[in-house]
Amino acid sequence: MLVTGLYSVIAVVSWALLLLALFAFVDAAVRREDAYRAADKNTKGFWLIILGLAAVVMKLFSILSFLPVIGLIAVIVYMVDVRPALRAVSGRPGRVRLGRRNRGSSSDGPYGPYNGRR
Repeated sequence: MLVTGLYSVIAVVSWALLLLALFAFVDAAVRREDAYRAADKNTKGFWLIILGLAAVVMKLFSILSFLPVIGLIAVIVYMVDVRPALRAVSGRPGRVRLGRRNRGSSSDGPYGPYNGRR
């Protein structure tokens, strides 16, 4: 009974890691090619191949094997290093800020702050 519980936990972890790898793959696929060059990261094709192989390896092999660990490292590198750099370079179009608007000071004119004839 304990072994079946352990296998079910391993299965859930394996599915979660597979979903993370698929998310990273889709995220890499929708980013623009020039953003990779601007962020000084490897090419889009490189990351698509690496993340695609990571997803396939995570699907085919058990999490207790060595290959999924290598795939997990690749996914973590993409999520922690490459993705934030791509987001910083390309901006976040369509993102809505909730709460207070960033309007500036009440003394700001159409061309910047008003300094009172100084």
